[in-house]
Amino acid sequence: MRAMLFEKVGQPLRKAELPVPKPDAGKVLIRVRACAVCRTDLHVVDGELTQPKLPLIPGHEIVGTVAETGAGADRFEIGDRVGIPWLGWTCGECSYCLWGRENLCDKARFTGYTIDGGYADYTVADQRFCFPIPDFYGDAEAAPLLCAGLIGYRSLVKAGDGKRLGIYGFGAAAHIVAQVARYQNREIYAFTRPGDKEAEKFALELGAVWAGGSNELPPVKLDAAIIFAPVGALVPQALRAVGKGGKVVCGGIHMSDIPSFPYEILWEERSICSVANLTRQDGEEFFALALRVSVRTEVQTFPLEEANETLARLRSGKVQGAAVLVTDARQKVVR
Repeated sequence: MRAMLFEKVGQPLRKAELPVPKPDAGKVLIRVRACAVCRTDLHVVDGELTQPKLPLIPGHEIVGTVAETGAGADRFEIGDRVGIPWLGWTCGECSYCLWGRENLCDKARFTGYTIDGGYADYTVADQRFCFPIPDFYGDAEAAPLLCAGLIGYRSLVKAGDGKRLGIYGFGAAAHIVAQVARYQNREIYAFTRPGDKEAEKFALELGAVWAGGSNELPPVKLDAAIIFAPVGALVPQALRAVGKGGKVVCGGIHMSDIPSFPYEILWEERSICSVANLTRQDGEEFFALALRVSVRTEVQTFPLEEANETLARLRSGKVQGAAVLVTDARQKVVR
């Protein structure tokens, strides 16, 4: 099979021909159809997440079909279409797992980080951590739901029920969360890279009531803000944007250092929290909600072999919506 291998920080992914893996007990072999490119993939290949298995096949927003099943893997049939998310395995025995917080499992394994992922023709996954993909979505359109959608959903739940919601970093996760929030009758205030008028326009088209640079303050105080951009300086900026009792949710797995800030912008019961990974329950809830909302994903598709170029486009902010690698030459590729 074809695969794009990450072997060393600072080097591009290497095109490789590898044996198709075999599924062990409880696992399924997936013929990859599409794999979205996530900012977390950048954190891995840029060395900001420091404990990947090497060599590694990146990618954790995977959509494909079951090609083979291991012993005891009877949850899916051959040919079923499934999605594979970031959380790839948990122990099921630690206090976090037993308390319904498997996203915090001390022994958790992660797709495209400590488990080979979807930048390849085939991948293997634990059947317990795969999701059936609704027919409503095409392969490429479904792929961003597996991380941008799931982490966005968990971030939205963490933000609470406030009406005025700020979103910092209007990329893949934000464009999905905005649709859910509008369905919930919330007001969206979008914060983009300063001067990025295309992103501001995109946010307004998705129903934002206001859009501006991340260095600006909104015209009203917000009830909550979600930060998807990995920029620590946005934390005090968001604290200044939320009102009394407001919450700032950091939705990324990595963020640059948060600068010191005066206590007065945290006072009056403002709070900061992070979002770590996801749970299978998040997936069940989100996919049901996505169908009710008729969430649409805006995707730009690229051939598997162009993974390096696609990562570069994401790094430089040249992707609107979500970038998706496709493995079949017959699938539509839109640049």
